[in-house]
Amino acid sequence: MSSWLERIDPGGHRRIKGLRLVTAYGLAAMLGTVLHRSYEFSGGQSLSYLAAGFALWASVSEGQTTRWSSARDLAILNGAAVFGALLFVGLSSLPIRLGLAGPEWILVTGAFLVGYLKRFGILGAGIGSQIYIGQLLAYGVNITPQAVPMVLLAGLTAGVTSIIAQVFRRPVEPPMPTTVYASVPDSRVPLELRMALQSAIAALVIVLLSSVIHLQQSAWAITASAYVIAGSASGTADRVRRRIVGTLIGVPLGILCLPICLHLPPLAWMLAAVAMLIYGIALPDRYDVACAAYAFTLMVTLAVSGETSISVLAARAWETVIGGSLGVAAAKFILPLASVRASTQKPWLLRPNRFPLR
Repeated sequence: MSSWLERIDPGGHRRIKGLRLVTAYGLAAMLGTVLHRSYEFSGGQSLSYLAAGFALWASVSEGQTTRWSSARDLAILNGAAVFGALLFVGLSSLPIRLGLAGPEWILVTGAFLVGYLKRFGILGAGIGSQIYIGQLLAYGVNITPQAVPMVLLAGLTAGVTSIIAQVFRRPVEPPMPTTVYASVPDSRVPLELRMALQSAIAALVIVLLSSVIHLQQSAWAITASAYVIAGSASGTADRVRRRIVGTLIGVPLGILCLPICLHLPPLAWMLAAVAMLIYGIALPDRYDVACAAYAFTLMVTLAVSGETSISVLAARAWETVIGGSLGVAAAKFILPLASVRASTQKPWLLRPNRFPLR
């Protein structure tokens, strides 16, 4: 096992990354629980959930090579997640409805930013992703204006714990790849704007579709469509294929663990932690394995938290198929991108699978 891990993860950097993800999530969840039980404030029951989510995905998006620059970016990324949650609160108070759809229409704005902010480099891509994550988590617990102080506290908790988790870090990170891939320019529309419009339009279609057929978890489909958009139509199709394959493996495995989740919750959390370690190892090169690991983690954590409906858990699989399919359609028919070529102008494409699993 040791030799196999060293072959796929020389130096152990990805294992350390996975350990940081688990540590940031666990510390934020525990500290959020302690604060909720110690003080009374509006929406406090969601503090642990928001803080853990902010810290986890900020740690995923961060990609610096030194502790100082990493701490700086983690603070910025957690601030972006708070901004996304507050943006959701502000927009949800507006009397806007798309057909019979609820506040999930707000996620369309986040899906747009996921693609558009990539023009500002790796940190910009992370900020766009975290804004969407903030919206998604706020949507999941239906944050109200009265809970704004709790959201700010969750961001502070996530920032502190994700920075503390850097104790699990190699002194020197592996060098970044030097070859990137950018779309061959064939019009005056910037690559990032095309990707943003593709993500947003696919998300908007899902919102309208949900108002007709009443998707159980439309946010999952929107997330899939937002994060599969790549720098070319063929790249998007490949990401969709890998995401669907991974999800269709991870979801059934997670559902099979329902008895463990119901009767042995500590063991279920351990399995989820191992899955996130696998996620950290597989993320850069094996998008399908990373998707499977995250889908499994999501099923287990939902079940441990009380969501045991098979139909709801299984919706993760088939709504991912819907979101991915619409993402492919958007990539092919909405300002389609040309084939890729080697370039050094798009540093946010250095790691094409860096922000895939939200």
